[in-house]
Amino acid sequence: MKKRRAQILFGAAAVAAAAYGVYVCATWLRYGRLRRAGRREADPLLDRFMPEYDVVERHHLKVDAPAEDTFAAACDMDFADSRIVRTIFKSREFLLRASPDGNNLPRGLLARTKALGWGVLAEVPGREIVMGAVTQPWVPNVVFRALSPDEFTTFRDPGYVKIAWTLRADPVTPARSIFRTETRVLACGPVPRSKFRKYWAFLSPGIILIRLAMLGPVKREAERRARDGGRLNCPAAVENLA
Repeated sequence: MKKRRAQILFGAAAVAAAAYGVYVCATWLRYGRLRRAGRREADPLLDRFMPEYDVVERHHLKVDAPAEDTFAAACDMDFADSRIVRTIFKSREFLLRASPDGNNLPRGLLARTKALGWGVLAEVPGREIVMGAVTQPWVPNVVFRALSPDEFTTFRDPGYVKIAWTLRADPVTPARSIFRTETRVLACGPVPRSKFRKYWAFLSPGIILIRLAMLGPVKREAERRARDGGRLNCPAAVENLA
């Protein structure tokens, strides 16, 4: 029985390793060869800052809640509550031999990412926010540096990539919406392009899984807020209105 179980586990591990190898090769070959967004996926606000890119990830989900509730739930979501996300971050630390981050970061997606160095590039209150930073994701202890919207658009330092991502809620009816999140990456020269291509090929499954892991909690929280009749403003929007 034990031998049979070991054979099954070994076979499953071999299949998983083979599938991962196929994924890495496909991702490497597909890098930079992107299909542009369709009419429904197009994001003019994000296009202002990164109309061209090497990598893009787009995800969306229908939510039975007003757009304001959906957007606020996305802003307030906290990855610290997700065991999957914590495991992915720990795996990255192990693979890249990074030092654990001992900082006590604030709760909430926007508050936490801003504390890590991300900056607000643009927003439509209650509907969409675009965050951006320049960085070197392949280094063990990654540092994110925020720039002003104009600086981000023209940034071309050949040692970095720039990343922009969105949280967005599109109203369908007064009581229904579609939550969207999109991430774009552009390497600013051949050296960072080579380094990021390798990084993305090997580590993008975890990055994509984090994006997918946020969809369910956003939907549940937005629908709970809709049932309770309470809409909390996105923290960044509150700051800009103050």
